[in-house]
Amino acid sequence: MNRFSDNKALAGNSLWKDARLRLCRNRAAMVSLFFLLAMVAACYVLPATPWIDPPNRMELANVTAGPSWEHPFGTDQLGRDLLARVLYGGRISLLVGLVATAVSLVIGLTYGLVSGYAGGRTDSMMMRAVDVLFALPFIVLVIVFSLSIEEPSRELTDWLVESTGWAREDVAPMTSLVPLFVAIGALGWLTLARIVRTQTMEIKGQDYIVAARSLGLGHLRILFSHIAPNLFGTVVVYTTLAVPGIMLLESVLSFLGLGVKAPNSSWGTLIKEGADRMEVSPELLLFPALFFSLTLLALNFLGDGLRDAIDPRASKD
Repeated sequence: MNRFSDNKALAGNSLWKDARLRLCRNRAAMVSLFFLLAMVAACYVLPATPWIDPPNRMELANVTAGPSWEHPFGTDQLGRDLLARVLYGGRISLLVGLVATAVSLVIGLTYGLVSGYAGGRTDSMMMRAVDVLFALPFIVLVIVFSLSIEEPSRELTDWLVESTGWAREDVAPMTSLVPLFVAIGALGWLTLARIVRTQTMEIKGQDYIVAARSLGLGHLRILFSHIAPNLFGTVVVYTTLAVPGIMLLESVLSFLGLGVKAPNSSWGTLIKEGADRMEVSPELLLFPALFFSLTLLALNFLGDGLRDAIDPRASKD
């Protein structure tokens, strides 16, 4: 019995178990996590319930009404329920943040892995290309790229309508988001590529990588089976910190009229509409801005908590 107790006491925790324990002790991160889960559930589940009106149903006799039992957030300038539009707008804002981040993850992770593993002249040329893109104004590039792929997006809409027989009003709202996904995701990978490249250069000199090479493993297998899994913590932290930045960029583009197109709405378009009528109906700005700000704040707190939890230098304090 004593020997068993001694062995149990000597058995240490794994890095991931330590990380989970540190994350659970971080109250701000845990509150943020539960808040984000509740926000996702509210945006994707509540609109399916019968007590939430369709977001585009107009009541012209009830225009810009204040909060009431029937409309808890009031109505907008066309008599549409603001609560429904905020929830549906949250769907699009969260979707843009997640999909565009996923696109940037795929590009940045692959680019950084190849650059860091190859080294030498290849690494130098790839990083100089990143430096050139960093020197250009990011939001201008996103706007130009987004406008340049609007025509292919319309062609995609026509093709889907012809090949599937679906109604254009059902297809167009989703395909209209494709330029936004591609533009933000295809240009938002630069920071991740630098981070992944630096860590790859550190990892490729480790003994287990040298052993893998000596066993004759191919470069692709070493990259994606031995190096990439060790970047999981970095990717998770980057994702939680990148999503709010991309959501903020989407709101800026929507505020400029270059993001989500009507009749769809995102938190960015709702904030723009509310800002135009702030003096008459301040609730049109207050509620979408409050949802948007709290979500961004929660994502940042969660990202900070994950960074502190996963950082190996903080383990075994």
